[in-house]
Amino acid sequence: MKEIYLAGGCFWGVEEYFSQIDGVIKTRVGYANGQVETTSYQLLKQTDHAETLYLVYDETVLSLREVLLYYFRIIDPFSVNQQGADKGRQYRTGIYYVDDNDLPTIQAVMAEQEAIFGRGPLAVEVGALRHFIDAEDYHQDYLKKNPTGYCHIDVTQAKIPVIDVENYQKPEESILKEELTDLQYQVTQAAATERPFENEFWDSDEAGLYVDITTGEPLFLSTDKFDSGCGWPSFTKPISKEVAQYYQDHSHGMSRIEVRSRAGQAHLGHVFDDGPRDKGGLRYCINSAALRFVPRDEMEAAGYGLFVDLLKK
Repeated sequence: MKEIYLAGGCFWGVEEYFSQIDGVIKTRVGYANGQVETTSYQLLKQTDHAETLYLVYDETVLSLREVLLYYFRIIDPFSVNQQGADKGRQYRTGIYYVDDNDLPTIQAVMAEQEAIFGRGPLAVEVGALRHFIDAEDYHQDYLKKNPTGYCHIDVTQAKIPVIDVENYQKPEESILKEELTDLQYQVTQAAATERPFENEFWDSDEAGLYVDITTGEPLFLSTDKFDSGCGWPSFTKPISKEVAQYYQDHSHGMSRIEVRSRAGQAHLGHVFDDGPRDKGGLRYCINSAALRFVPRDEMEAAGYGLFVDLLKK
């Protein structure tokens, strides 16, 4: 059994999220790394402790790297002293370790996240645990006891397996040119756009997974696909927020938000705010040429078996 302490804003949601992940053995919320050795919920502003989750996990099931990737899925790593609507030093983000051997893994993941975002240093504290004070009993398992309680975290993200960028490396340019069709290459590498209503997946409704044509990184589920009438595949959301990256696009005299894949930096398409309101209101308008489709019956053999259960509505 291994342990780590994670500060990610309001600890109600952080605890509920991690408690649903396979390999997590025990969770408890409390206050860590303040200026003194004791505190309470009412004293946090004076003692400078962070609301923190104590996490015990089975290293044979869940690695520290995976724990940290799950953690970065639910925080804004650039927000200073605020997560969601909660503001104050007690809501800062932090990774506090008790085993010095964990530090290289923590530093590697931090550096990787900085490189992915490309926005400079993260606002996530990293340091040895100085002390940890259990929170009051009513805070423990709060959202299990109060299912309608406040939570800025989408705890359903716990059900989506970690999608580790290390597993989806972009091939060399020469290999891409050899393996992709000319259209696939022009779309993914030169931000071209295929013709509407004349592409492979615009009207497909088969159950399965859509992955990046260049790296195989999972991107979209068929259960999030809908017919928008635009002539290109449309999705309400990516499979998980970390697999999509966004850039301002002023080409062709328009102002749009471009969507690229994380691992391959492949141009996928654009995202608009005219999607189904009951599904979040977004429409990811994606080129078929940027995607490879893996039917549900073939996902296990293709190495995507962990995602099959996500197709069950």
